[in-house]
Amino acid sequence: MKLMDMVARMSYILMQGTLEQDINILTYDSRQAGPGSLFVCIPGAVTDGHNFIPEVVEKGATALIVERDVKVPPHVTTIKVTNARLALAELAAAWFGHPADELTTIGVTGTKGKTTTTYMMREMLESAGLPTGLIGTIEVIIGSEHIHAVNTTPESFLVQSYFRRMVDEGIKYVVMEVSSQALKLDRVAGFTFDYGIFTNLEEDHIGEAEHPDMADYIRCKSLLFQRCRKGLFNADADYLTEILLGHTCEVQTFGMGENADLYATDIRRVQRPGQLGVEYTLNGLEHYDVRVDIPGDFTVYNSLAAISLCRELGVSREAILHALETIRVKGRLEIVPTPGDYTLMIDYAHNAMSLEALLVNIRKYGPERIICLFGCGGNRAKARRYEMGEVSSRLADLTVVTSDNPRFEEPMDIINDILVGVHRAGGEYVTIPDRKEAIRYCMEIGRAGDIILLAGKGHEDYQEIRGVKHHMDERDLIREIIEGR
Repeated sequence: MKLMDMVARMSYILMQGTLEQDINILTYDSRQAGPGSLFVCIPGAVTDGHNFIPEVVEKGATALIVERDVKVPPHVTTIKVTNARLALAELAAAWFGHPADELTTIGVTGTKGKTTTTYMMREMLESAGLPTGLIGTIEVIIGSEHIHAVNTTPESFLVQSYFRRMVDEGIKYVVMEVSSQALKLDRVAGFTFDYGIFTNLEEDHIGEAEHPDMADYIRCKSLLFQRCRKGLFNADADYLTEILLGHTCEVQTFGMGENADLYATDIRRVQRPGQLGVEYTLNGLEHYDVRVDIPGDFTVYNSLAAISLCRELGVSREAILHALETIRVKGRLEIVPTPGDYTLMIDYAHNAMSLEALLVNIRKYGPERIICLFGCGGNRAKARRYEMGEVSSRLADLTVVTSDNPRFEEPMDIINDILVGVHRAGGEYVTIPDRKEAIRYCMEIGRAGDIILLAGKGHEDYQEIRGVKHHMDERDLIREIIEGR
């Protein structure tokens, strides 16, 4: 591809060389450089791409994207930009032929609910016969192919490559989770979203490696609504006013109050052995009854977001309702059938905030007991262990403390940290380090009306010990326990 065509939509300064050349490889990874490469020098927290310039030039790179003045041989074209990450996104879009122009692009952002909401949207669109791709925390879906995800939102080059593959597969729509880091690091630059969805915002992802403070977190989230044509917003969410600052999109809202364009009333909780869900009446722009076989007040908001989007795209009421009654999201309030009269649920809740929200919502179903099983990851902040222990001890009837991903720590050291928090609230607890045996214990003591929550692992199918990921899927463990009986 001609370098001149690749930079056509960019702002840049040509420092030396010519744009009249063919580029064979676009990369930001020095290991992938070769003859005819365009290498993008991205400054990072750990490594700086500028440091690899001698290496990539030796490998045959003929063009560089840089953020500062550099000395290279005269035959190497040097293009200076103010933001190399933004340039990478724009170059990747051009490299793959601007595939977003051929898709209806839908981005979902928020602290919670992104994964479930994107799956609901995809299920509705597919039910209406509209082929839809997905990019998110669990996986990337392109037709019948499911690709394991590493980040909630991939690097811009991967995003554009997935878009191109979707277009080539005949897919017309894509729903994707958009993290605050993705917006901060321009992973979703280089195109304009057709729709942006805001689920909610709570204090999270504040730290040295993510956002320095809440103001930066909010600012990054709000960027989506300066990069989309129409925004659909949770009218009840905290910080909505701040999220709307600087927005350039058309605005529509959903929620539980009449101030929203689409809102839910008469919310009812549905409970049967092995099944929890919600029902409500939809009002405002639409009026009909809705049922979702996923529990929790947040399910109402997630489904309202999905309905709002699909209504915009002309999806029929029948397709929407069918999707909501059949949707299952791996590791997100996922109810696993068992022979017992209790309800067994797997969820990804892996911090105190998400665990508390989950337990509070489960309690609204009036269970006989809530049995909460969880552990915490090794080589992570100890504060999370104390906080999760206290939350479970306070809100569950029985806390079962077990192992999660110990990484390079001893499982019992992590468990003992969790127990510090458990003791603060004084709730009943047991410790069973082996996760399978801990699950077996919960299933053996489960009684009619109990809700057993396996928290923390969610969609993960491994346990990381001493740098090695061993296969461990809680669904497999449950099946083995049942078969062993």
